[in-house]
Amino acid sequence: MELSDSVTHKNGRQRRPAVPQGDMRDGDRVLNTTPDMDMEVEGEALHQGYDAEDNGHPRVRPGIRGELGNVSLLLFLYVLQGIPLGLAGSIPLILQGKNVSYKDQAFFSFVFWPFSLKLLWAPLVDALYLTRFGRRKSWLVPTQYLLGLFMLYLSVTVDTLLKSDEGRGPDVVTLTAVFFMLAFLAATQDIAVDGWALTMLSRENVGYASTCNSVGQTAGYFLGNVLFLALESADFCNKYLRAEPKETGIVTLSEFLFFWGVVFLVSTTLVAVLKKENARGQHGRKKVREETQSVMETYKLLISIIKMPAVFTFCSLLLTAKIGFSAADAVTGLKLVEAGVPKEQLALLAVPMVPLQILLPLIISKYTAGPRPLDVFYKAFPFRLLIGLGYAVLVWWTPSLKQEGGFPLYYYTIVLFSYTLHQVTLSTLSHLCCLYYYTIVLFSYALHQVALYSMYVACMAFHAKVSDPVIGGTYMTLLNTVTNLGGNWPSTLALWMVDPLTSKECQGAVGQSCGSSEEAGLCVKEGGVCVTSLDGYYVESVVCVLIGLTWWVWLGKRMRRLQDQSPAAWRCRIGQ
Repeated sequence: MELSDSVTHKNGRQRRPAVPQGDMRDGDRVLNTTPDMDMEVEGEALHQGYDAEDNGHPRVRPGIRGELGNVSLLLFLYVLQGIPLGLAGSIPLILQGKNVSYKDQAFFSFVFWPFSLKLLWAPLVDALYLTRFGRRKSWLVPTQYLLGLFMLYLSVTVDTLLKSDEGRGPDVVTLTAVFFMLAFLAATQDIAVDGWALTMLSRENVGYASTCNSVGQTAGYFLGNVLFLALESADFCNKYLRAEPKETGIVTLSEFLFFWGVVFLVSTTLVAVLKKENARGQHGRKKVREETQSVMETYKLLISIIKMPAVFTFCSLLLTAKIGFSAADAVTGLKLVEAGVPKEQLALLAVPMVPLQILLPLIISKYTAGPRPLDVFYKAFPFRLLIGLGYAVLVWWTPSLKQEGGFPLYYYTIVLFSYTLHQVTLSTLSHLCCLYYYTIVLFSYALHQVALYSMYVACMAFHAKVSDPVIGGTYMTLLNTVTNLGGNWPSTLALWMVDPLTSKECQGAVGQSCGSSEEAGLCVKEGGVCVTSLDGYYVESVVCVLIGLTWWVWLGKRMRRLQDQSPAAWRCRIGQ
């Protein structure tokens, strides 16, 4: 499923597994066009350390206390960045409740592409700016104003866009266009904030920027996705938050959008007026000096990296590695909602996963720190494929477990546990009581996370191992972008193919069929009902696993052999 894609979008990642939902866990970091700066700001802190002298006097390290204001600002900016991403991740679940087609879901999935493609315009953000206003504020301020304005526009129109009348469903095209712009602006804001973080903080504290990034994006995504879906659900609010039941939740989507639109406009104005860029820090501490390459130099550098045989082979493998997981990652969550699982319950599964998402990278990194990190990727690959088949069984089993009051607790525990073995199978539990249904969902969700994180951490470790330190920022961002893109296109294709692979027949009306929405409408008018005889999701699940196993047997070994390449094979010969 990846539940993180459909529920806590990672990102979508998805929210990066806090990588993400990330998720948000931004595996796709901003392009840093400064050749001598590593993409990861922790590296900056380790390599730069501190200046030996400042105006002839030894440097004094006052610690983080002197820069709490800057750290708080960075954290807040990353939280703002996660809000539109979380909202975008909640829309597919809302659309699924309105019976839109999977082709419409596939079309909307393009909303999650900008963070995987921001490498294309990152050099422009880095090189073009107004000197008097500030290099990063030149992009940060207008993008956040536009984000606020788009949210205010959506707060007025979103109910109409989502409205489903007889013969007319939600306006998916307009929704996709508006949320795509939100994601594009959030990705541009991410580029500006990541770059500003390197100079806003002093050298000894610049490592805190990545902490602000991961914590802020995760918190923002949680607010825009999990919290919103819970507060928007009338069932959840009536059950847990109200003494007297009502027909609507505590907040509506339009109210939520209006609130955050105002927050964006007010906070951006305050940053534009009160926060000075390029100012010296407190106690006279120096900021990290930025250097700039021209836009054309940066694009030429990217092309020269891609043309290297080892990098080209690795990128080709990254673009195809996740085909086997696409049906499970992109469609399962939507199928569970279609089967009657409340969307807010799926979203809340992300909450108990937070400690796991923090601990897993720490544990897995012990096995990826050596010379062959991709061995972990290779070993986790078949387990993640098998969990995809387990998800198909879970979707098939779900309708039979639905009770009058919803689903038993052990069901959700199994979903969550599978998600953890998929972020390391569990036999079906007998019908004991409501407790065990949620347990099954939770268990499945957890299994998924173990496999997912094992592959993610291994891949990131290999990126760091082979990246040319002379151009580390550009190199790492290119590899991370290709990795994310390798997950996006199979997910979009998997959603698109569900409907063509699904077979339906009209029962109760002679001579009618259900091959299209128009034919299905005629079937209903004639007193019939369309019944699914073959669900395309199950076809996809089997086909994707077979493709994945083929990739693992034939290409997985080739990926492992890349670890035997000499360091020189990964070094960029600039100018040649």
